[in-house]
Amino acid sequence: MRLPCRLKSPRPRPKRWARRRPEASKLPFMRTHISAATGMLKRHNPLACHTMRSAIILAILVSLAPFDAAFAQQPSGAGNFHIAWEVKNRFRLFRKETDFLRQEAANRGDGVLATEDRLERTAGGLGWAKDVVGNLCTDATGNLLQTCERDGIKESYLNPVDYPVGVEIAGDVPQGTTCQWSFDDSAGPVRQTEAPCDQEVKLRIAAGRTTVATADIPLADGTTTRVTTEIAVRDMLIAGMGDSIAAGEGNPDRAVRLDSSFCFRRLLRVAGGEFYRPGRAGYNGDRTCEGGPASPASAADWARHGARWMSPGCHRSLYSYQLRTALALAVEQPHAAVTFLPLACTGASIAAGLFGSQATDDCPIGVDRCSGTAPAQFTELKDLMASVHRQDPKRNLDMVLLTVGANDINFAGLVANVIVDGTAERLLLKEGGSLASALDAERSLDLDLPDEFTRLRAALKPHLNGDMGRVLFVSYANPALQAPNVPCPGGLDGLDVHPAFNADPARLQEAAAFVDSRFLPKVKMLATCEGGKVCKDPISDRMTFVDSHQAVFAQHGMCAHAPTDPEFDRACFSQTGESFEKNIADAAEDPMVCSSPASDYKPYASRARWIRTANDSYFTAMTYPVGISPVLRPSDIHDAIWGVVSAVYGGAIHPTAEGYAAMADAALPVARGVLGLTAPPAILTAPLAPPSDAGPAAVDPPAASTTPQPAPAGSNPQ
Repeated sequence: MRLPCRLKSPRPRPKRWARRRPEASKLPFMRTHISAATGMLKRHNPLACHTMRSAIILAILVSLAPFDAAFAQQPSGAGNFHIAWEVKNRFRLFRKETDFLRQEAANRGDGVLATEDRLERTAGGLGWAKDVVGNLCTDATGNLLQTCERDGIKESYLNPVDYPVGVEIAGDVPQGTTCQWSFDDSAGPVRQTEAPCDQEVKLRIAAGRTTVATADIPLADGTTTRVTTEIAVRDMLIAGMGDSIAAGEGNPDRAVRLDSSFCFRRLLRVAGGEFYRPGRAGYNGDRTCEGGPASPASAADWARHGARWMSPGCHRSLYSYQLRTALALAVEQPHAAVTFLPLACTGASIAAGLFGSQATDDCPIGVDRCSGTAPAQFTELKDLMASVHRQDPKRNLDMVLLTVGANDINFAGLVANVIVDGTAERLLLKEGGSLASALDAERSLDLDLPDEFTRLRAALKPHLNGDMGRVLFVSYANPALQAPNVPCPGGLDGLDVHPAFNADPARLQEAAAFVDSRFLPKVKMLATCEGGKVCKDPISDRMTFVDSHQAVFAQHGMCAHAPTDPEFDRACFSQTGESFEKNIADAAEDPMVCSSPASDYKPYASRARWIRTANDSYFTAMTYPVGISPVLRPSDIHDAIWGVVSAVYGGAIHPTAEGYAAMADAALPVARGVLGLTAPPAILTAPLAPPSDAGPAAVDPPAASTTPQPAPAGSNPQ
């Protein structure tokens, strides 16, 4: 009897993989792999034909044996395998997989805030993002690249044709054996390779197709078992839009470094006319107030030593809650890729920022003069989606993360009204439109904001197939609370970086009450269509609203302190306004009263306060904004106005990295519901042995996980 050249057995039904996190010894960067790019995947070569009369007789005899006996003869571990797979470097804004693996390794399934604290302990409080910001799919101004080289492969950022994937066999794999792999996407020849059974195989999987992966595993008794699964990558397109809270203001990806002393003048020569504070480290120009305006070369040198942002003009940061939410989704969803569109911009209102161009803050590093404007976010979104639709006309956004409305009521002016106490400075800020009372903000809240939200909905709907439930509006937190319903006391705590700053207790209490009783409830009403007259169709116009972080922030306002705060903060930031030398001669040598240099400040160390004070803002960003009102824009880097704005424009009264991480923790479960994703696996952890030497603790790889848990009920929680 002659047999055909190859007998094909039916493929078993593919099984969904319940993700198993690799142990430390199996992390991709700690083992070798076989890549499709190496040429080891090849086309199928037919086997030679053989006469197997005796084999057929044996097979018939085996088939006649009792069914239970056949299973009893299976070797230990047979049928105990499945194919596990994951998308590699699946947060597509990252160029390098090593940056994504660092995030993945820090994750324990206990939230973004816990992950942030682990990353910062490893970075010594100096910020993990400083090592990532130069490796993004953006240009120097923060604009997305159409084509981005990721891990050596050029990809279309918006329309990738394929995705990097790693596959491996999970289970009690026989050691020292070689497995035969095949991958079939029904569009081309079947790709085949062989690899040690305990090693990962890397390849690229076509976008928009399902690839069937099959592995033949040799067993100890000389037989072979086959496992198979389907690989289909879901690419989630998520946009981040809004204002400074959406952008991550207050947290440059690479914080400014300060040292020595630097002179600022006072308006109208008040109190001696000048004062000293730490200056930008590395600046070689004149640090005194005696030399007059800086030369162009000196101004350029000053600009080169500023903080670095993912988007300098918009102060968009890797620490923003929007990016951290999208990144967390990528970390926890191994079968998905996340394509994130960062559009939020500091200073944006709905009118000037989302629908119209706006003034911006910084220039890119090394550029002391730039346009000072950013295009409208909806213009940018329209252009990006036009590129998407050229490849797939039916594709729209899967989700929008949105925070906006504070600048529409001049919230920055409300803050300035609280903290700026000097008469001359208040007059100048009032003239420039940068000072506002709670009454001023109330008028804008009632008269302007409802119409702006109506306009906002109309512009978003076409990008979301009309489903406004896919907009996650993440609300603001009250920055001025020391406990629930208890405002901070005011005074100089965290504000003495400038002699004109002193939080007036009465104005602070008035502002805190306005935020809690009027602003936050009104924003929620506008986003969720409460009240009946706000939306044309309350069902279809309702956004998904997130505000669960507000209660946690009430314990972490700008005046919060703890014995665990960084040593520099406890020793050098006086709660009574004695942080800096008042004697000009002494301050010119060293402006700090404490014995520590300014360079000891740790901008990303864990703190009780989740709100940047003016002192924090200066020591973290020390911004000279190019986009401020012409009335306020000086040319001399020692000018009195720079002394004021450099202490606030870098993110005063904005969340710290920990605060933004807490916001991401609030948004994350709601985002899962909107996207129809399951909750991540629970993580099993065990205490680590004490470190053998001193120094920052290294981030350990994640432990093995249990089976996935179901997602929270409902896709539109409130």
